[in-house]
Amino acid sequence: MPNIKSAKKRVKVIEAKTLRNKAIKSNLKTTLKKANLAIENQEENSVEAVRLATKKIDQAVAKGILHKNTAARKKSQLAVKAAAANK
Repeated sequence: MPNIKSAKKRVKVIEAKTLRNKAIKSNLKTTLKKANLAIENQEENSVEAVRLATKKIDQAVAKGILHKNTAARKKSQLAVKAAAANK
């Protein structure tokens, strides 16, 4: 346990940020799973699901939760999968 006042505050701040990051990451994973399921089942809302997933990925990058190259890879994989399903 930290003894210095500023170190104690940092512990509290880091806890709060960890919870926020975990919530955003969890939401992102859920959205990606829904988009993948919509594509696989060829649902009508698959285009909308992919658009929402892309938006969530971009938001995660903006908040520093995902690296931009990881985001680009995820969006690309999603787009390729969606394009293959629409053939």
